[in-house]
Amino acid sequence: MPFVSRRGFLAAGAAMAASFQFNSRALAQEPPALRLSATTRTLDINGRAATVFGLAGPQGSGLVLNPGERFRVDLSNDLPVPTIIHWHGQIPPNGQDGVPDAPMAALAPGETRGYDFAPQPGTHWMHSHIPIQEMQLLAAPLIVRRPEDVRADRQEVVVLLHDFSFKSPEEVMAEITGGHGASHGAGHGTPAPVQGMDHGAMGNGAIGGMQHGSMSGMEMDLNDHDWDAYLANDRTLADPEIIQVERGGRVRLRIINGAAATVFWIDTGTVAGRLVAVDGHDIRPLAGTRFGVAMGQRLDIELDLPGESAAWPILALREGARERTGIVLAAPGASISRIAGMGETEAAAFDVDLAQEGQLLALDALPSRSVDRSHMVMLGGTMQPYVWTIDGAVWGGHRPIGARSGERVELMFHNMSMMGHPMHLHGHSFQVVEINGRRMAGARRDTVYVPPMSMVTVAVDAGEAANWMLHCHHMPHLATGMMTEFAVEA
Repeated sequence: MPFVSRRGFLAAGAAMAASFQFNSRALAQEPPALRLSATTRTLDINGRAATVFGLAGPQGSGLVLNPGERFRVDLSNDLPVPTIIHWHGQIPPNGQDGVPDAPMAALAPGETRGYDFAPQPGTHWMHSHIPIQEMQLLAAPLIVRRPEDVRADRQEVVVLLHDFSFKSPEEVMAEITGGHGASHGAGHGTPAPVQGMDHGAMGNGAIGGMQHGSMSGMEMDLNDHDWDAYLANDRTLADPEIIQVERGGRVRLRIINGAAATVFWIDTGTVAGRLVAVDGHDIRPLAGTRFGVAMGQRLDIELDLPGESAAWPILALREGARERTGIVLAAPGASISRIAGMGETEAAAFDVDLAQEGQLLALDALPSRSVDRSHMVMLGGTMQPYVWTIDGAVWGGHRPIGARSGERVELMFHNMSMMGHPMHLHGHSFQVVEINGRRMAGARRDTVYVPPMSMVTVAVDAGEAANWMLHCHHMPHLATGMMTEFAVEA
């Protein structure tokens, strides 16, 4: 599954490794559309066969576009059920955004639909916008390369993370909504308390080192389901993907959290990393060895590898738990040891005090201008009964958030629930401009994580006049109604 560009890769150079092949069609004046199929596939999960959904195309499970190449795709539904794909991080015309009946109906089995728009560069992904299908792994990377990516003397590795259950999504949802989703201390009925920042962890390269304790006497819920497996490029640590790298080489990790309901910490181990982009947008580089990524978000991390024959695991740690997954970077001649799927200690809760988000500064900030309109967006909900709301309503009873095309709009997400919510806005990118009352020129994003009892304000320039989805990217929350519309008028 990963796209790996060879060191010294040039625009007209050698083919990329594995299933993501260099797409030379961008050199033609009118290249044919890429064909992409929503289909089924079989995975080996810890020795057990699992039938899941997937996106198959000419480059394998995913797409890599060259600088200047249009997103020209013919999407076919080879599944026995209707489906539709959202191009997460892209800004297509509203009719091509990929949301059921908003405005286009889902693709019927056997139907093909064409898409054509200028893509946004960076690390993005594509996934079904039917929550139970995303829980069946109907997702794949979507990488749009910049000219500097082609020129750079570095290797690129894409890692798509998932959580997985052998049970059907309907069974999983029944367990979650019935209050039996997780059996450990971070699940239903047994909330996980947290305490203040562990500044010692920060000094050692970890960001947002929250540990279990207390948060003003309140408790938060982290995970509401114990999944059967946690996957990196469709594999567990029982059989991780081994990526061949060069001694002393530079690697750019493109991390995509495609999980339905799991936040991960990316742990680079003994190799210090630099976080250089989030959600496809460049930031001022931030050094560390541990970076958090919520559902729907993406991280680009650069590594300078030691000049030795060694193996370097890149692990994804489930927040508030011991489970982990990952890949292994291996130089020629390296000895590769087995890595347990369970860590010795529980990983911390993610960014409860927004320490990581507060350090991210945009290199492509929105132009400075006055704010035309502001909205408070209240995020609420409870574990029992399992109901999650925006402005006190679920989808269908929602009140759209209004704007006019061209306006600068600020959305203040105020989370009054005890779960974190990764909030994703379709058809736009926004900039984080305030965290818990502190103004800042934060990262450009399309998905921002709002922890419990916190406020995050984003600025967005309203685009095409249309109704754009705004929702939590925690799939069980979305499936139970945590979605509204950003309604842009002409």
